[in-house]
Amino acid sequence: MSRQFNVIIERDREGYFVASVPSLRGCHTQAKSLDELMERIREAIELCVEFEEEQAESLEFVGVQRISVEL
Repeated sequence: MSRQFNVIIERDREGYFVASVPSLRGCHTQAKSLDELMERIREAIELCVEFEEEQAESLEFVGVQRISVEL
C-alpha cells in the first residue's frame, strides 16, 4: 500500500535541513544534505506510521492557520 505525505522542509542557522510531517505527530528529522534528508524522513515516516497503527486514536489533518499575537 502506498500513501503520500506532505513534508515541510526548512534550513536552520547551522545549515542543516529540517523536515517534518504535519499529519504524523512527532515525525521529524534533520540532515546536512537534501538527499540524506529525504532518506531519513522516509525512514521516520515508516516508523511513525507503524506507531500510529498501534494507537487506538489517530488525528485527521485539518489545516494550518497563521495567528497574530500582540507581544
